[in-house]
Amino acid sequence: MKLTNKTVVLGVTGSIAAYKAADLASRLTQAGARVEVVMTEAAARFITPITFRNITGRSVVTEMFELASEFSVEHVALAEAADVVVIAPATANMIAKLAAGIADDMLGCTVLATKAPVVVAPAMNVNMYENPITQDNLAKLRARDFSIVGPAYGRLASGEMGLGRLTDIDEIVGAICQVLGRSGDLAGKRIVVTAGGTQEPVDPVRCLTNRSSGKMGYALAEAARDRGAQVVLVSAPSALSNPAGVEMVDVGTAQQMYEAVQKAVAKADALIMAAAVADYRPVRASESKIKRQQVSELILELERTPDILGQVKGDFLRVGFAAESENLVANAKEKLHKKKLDLVVGNDITAAGSGIGADTNQVVIINREDKVEKLPLLPKREVADRILDKVVELLHRK
Repeated sequence: MKLTNKTVVLGVTGSIAAYKAADLASRLTQAGARVEVVMTEAAARFITPITFRNITGRSVVTEMFELASEFSVEHVALAEAADVVVIAPATANMIAKLAAGIADDMLGCTVLATKAPVVVAPAMNVNMYENPITQDNLAKLRARDFSIVGPAYGRLASGEMGLGRLTDIDEIVGAICQVLGRSGDLAGKRIVVTAGGTQEPVDPVRCLTNRSSGKMGYALAEAARDRGAQVVLVSAPSALSNPAGVEMVDVGTAQQMYEAVQKAVAKADALIMAAAVADYRPVRASESKIKRQQVSELILELERTPDILGQVKGDFLRVGFAAESENLVANAKEKLHKKKLDLVVGNDITAAGSGIGADTNQVVIINREDKVEKLPLLPKREVADRILDKVVELLHRK
């Protein structure tokens, strides 16, 4: 994630969800960000400043003119230092104050004075959230280019079920990365990524599929988002959480993925096919569950599925993946030229740490001139950025 050496001002307001802000502060700090916490007076009644000081290693601002703070002399200094301001949780009261431009505490002053992007994560009672006044205030913030993330549906402190829970920390971190990447090297570009393993039905219960986890495709989608791209992720079934700030298109079969990709690539700058698409599907799928006692043996007649990379039409860069168990470079080059790709990424699925479902990958990247770049074993997110480096180079030449 693009958080290393970034200054994140984390505003914490008086919600029962304030304890979750400690997890957010920890995640951001571990990702390399410098986290400056600003707490309202009400927030300090739910969680103590010392918690955040111990997590971030930084002093916590709780008062407008706190003499012990390095930001006490000029209260706008914190606003100027920020790369992004995040308010999580944001109460209805704080949202109303932000919409009205009220700056009667350190957090309000910081937001009003900063030129950095602002991310707001609401958390409140469902009736407060759905109140037309709160909705009007949120609309005002959106119109002023504030990023609103959440809230989530679930059980609230009142015992009610409804919208109002602070959204998942992963989603908030994703929103932060997205706004920080607005001026990245893929800003203004539309990138379509596919992920996961397609499922070809045999009957309503069984299917032909593969062991793909979708991790590589999801890493590519997040990395492209963090570099400023508009990202469409066409995903076969996966246990992974949907990346924040990414347009999701869920599919099941290879045919559905082909149709979704053909639609998504309209005006796309690049298509990255990281999905493990089934090569074959049953010619006929049973409409009812096949009972074991009804057949002594089951013979399936198979037919080819659509060749998505070979058949999808459009003027965009094409990046394919070649998961091989032997002759990696030769097989990857064959796929590169046969499908007329701009890049192919090959990986040996039998190599330690580079198999399906792993968090790391060791790949070769081959371009149209057959230039082979071999990467060491890396986290899939880093592999994703290395692939996107090549995509950026090709887009600049185009």
